[in-house]
Amino acid sequence: MSSFDEPLKKLLGGATAKVMAEHLDLHTVGDLLHHYPRRYEERGKLTALADLPLDEHVTVVAQVADARILMFNNGRGKRLEVTLTDGSGRLQLVFFGHGVHKPHKELLPGRQAMFAGKVSVFNRKMQLAHPTYQLLDASDADEATEAVDAFAGRLLPIYPACKQLDSWRIAKAVDAVLPSAQDAVDPLPASLREGRGFTPLPEALLKVHRPQTKADVEDAKARLKWDEAFVLQVALARRRYADTQLPAVARRPVADGLLDAFDAKLPFTLTEGQEKVSKEIFDDLATEHPMHRLLQGEVGSGKTMVALRAMLTVVDAGGQAAMLAPTEVLAQQHHRSITEMMGELAEGGMLGGSDRGTKVVLLTGSMGMAARRQALLDLVTGEAGIVIGTHALIEDKVQFHDLGLVVVDEQHRFGVEQRDALRSKGKQPPHLLVMTATPIPRTVAMTVFGDLETSVLDQLPAGRSPIASHVVPAKDKPHFLARAWERVREEVENGHQAYVVCPRIGDDAEEAEGKKGKAKKKAAEEDPEKRPPLAVLDIADELRKGALAGLSVEVLHGRMHPDEKDDVMRRFAAGDVDVLVATTVIEVGVNVPNATAMVIMDADRFGVSQLHQLRGRVGRGSAPGLCLLVSEAHEASPARARLSAVAATLDGFELSRIDLEQRREGDVLGQAQSGVRSSLRMLTVIDDEEVIAAAREEAVAIVAADPELEHLPELRTVLAALLDKDREEYLDKG
Repeated sequence: MSSFDEPLKKLLGGATAKVMAEHLDLHTVGDLLHHYPRRYEERGKLTALADLPLDEHVTVVAQVADARILMFNNGRGKRLEVTLTDGSGRLQLVFFGHGVHKPHKELLPGRQAMFAGKVSVFNRKMQLAHPTYQLLDASDADEATEAVDAFAGRLLPIYPACKQLDSWRIAKAVDAVLPSAQDAVDPLPASLREGRGFTPLPEALLKVHRPQTKADVEDAKARLKWDEAFVLQVALARRRYADTQLPAVARRPVADGLLDAFDAKLPFTLTEGQEKVSKEIFDDLATEHPMHRLLQGEVGSGKTMVALRAMLTVVDAGGQAAMLAPTEVLAQQHHRSITEMMGELAEGGMLGGSDRGTKVVLLTGSMGMAARRQALLDLVTGEAGIVIGTHALIEDKVQFHDLGLVVVDEQHRFGVEQRDALRSKGKQPPHLLVMTATPIPRTVAMTVFGDLETSVLDQLPAGRSPIASHVVPAKDKPHFLARAWERVREEVENGHQAYVVCPRIGDDAEEAEGKKGKAKKKAAEEDPEKRPPLAVLDIADELRKGALAGLSVEVLHGRMHPDEKDDVMRRFAAGDVDVLVATTVIEVGVNVPNATAMVIMDADRFGVSQLHQLRGRVGRGSAPGLCLLVSEAHEASPARARLSAVAATLDGFELSRIDLEQRREGDVLGQAQSGVRSSLRMLTVIDDEEVIAAAREEAVAIVAADPELEHLPELRTVLAALLDKDREEYLDKG
């Protein structure tokens, strides 16, 4: 066993090791050595007391003039005040509570020490509250000078800590395991390490934990970031290589088949982007190993059209295609729009259906027994070439005649297990097309979806209208909100429709929380910032009675019965409903070209990408779209800045970058990608694009030359440590 695998309790004692395991997920020496400092505190140059700058971190050397304990709060509170002098001025230190005992014993009048802390003002006097300090008791003046220089010039590592274990105790624990850094297994091939001039790994670990200079920190970070990016990219490159070794049935286009018949009846021309991406997909489908492709595109760029043409190609080649959607509303919407686009081609084997047609069936959890039985029969016999469904498609009872293609819509909503369960229903591994309307920065695509080839649709179909977006500051300017409702009314009077989106459903069950509910209500009255998010049912009721009285206002949310949801969506699509007040169930896939306006209530409670998704529901026809972002957030708040960013651009890729910068990777990578997340400690996918791209290039070359890494045993060892059981499953199922 390498020293990196040693349990921490052997070196640190049971109590500290237990806290590290439970609260920081650190179990071994290696875990702790890879628990890097979050930042470094600079002691700065020594500062004379007469020249202290306010609100800055300073280090001073001074003598204690006097020290006294003061009681307050009727003797329950204790405060130690220490006055320092250095000949140029005086400074007060203050320590509270349990923190007074040690300094009270040590900081006696006449003692000299170095003190570091942030300068503040209290009662018009400069002070340092709870400073760190080091006593200078060296008898030799040179020794004292050396101690001062070492203390003042040092970079102090500040570690990610927890309530039970603060940074300095973690630093002490790191000191105990630091000698083991010499045993670090270096994953980089020697030629790569030397070619790029990297610091050796043991040295990088020493420098990151105990740097002498800022240059040490930069050296260490450059090396450790590269290691993380490289090892992950090698794992993904091996996954892609392994996929090329799997067998799959080639599904080549057939002349004069279903696809040609469908293309011939299209009332518009495909965009250049749609043609290009379709060719990439057709080329993949024609190979005898499974396609693994990510199709990402702007809201409304026509991804569904591209996916449908791929599905028709597979049906032409004798296979079946399944589309997996995250919600029933979206599954029903896809089924409706695909059957409408295909017309008689979606009625294969039915009266009036085309000879070249196929059946397109819907399968969801809430279907009636008879309809469900018929759908299952159509799938197992091969009568249905295309099935669209929710996770109900994954159930054991669902059997296919010959599943050739799986299309996963809004991939980030599915765990890898769900994708894998559907793919296992093919006689041989089916081809896989993953779609997302959430634009993904290139770096995230290379890490989270690194096992997929990527196609991008960034061109909107002809005839799409621009969407004007504005922030409506409801608190500062209430008349702006009144004007927003006037604009909705104007759109309806012009023959169009509108969405109103709220963060919450709201019903009696939510409000009936007894004392808890009353307490929340009282808190909200005293502080409007604490009010609960606005609710669909409340807003719909207000609008019917007030600003939109006389218009047809309906609601749509996740708790409604599926038939009821479908009925509302059908009537809205048919133009029978003027205003749809909904939760985010309309976020993806809903396509009503006549809907031109959207009002998003409490818009600051939604993420950037989510707002962009929602906005994409309007402006889908020839009339211009309007999106109003209503917020009570303060003008100078980060929430308002986020809304202004959304209003300022329609570029989803730019917005996804802003979103990622604000939320960091944890939220974006999500639970399904936990293997990736937990292996990235130094690398940040938004800032380190160049590192990730270069590491990917090197990884691809290495795996192509040596797929089993037979000549790189150190790299194999590090990969084995990264790919514990869970992460290996994640990569295998990707």
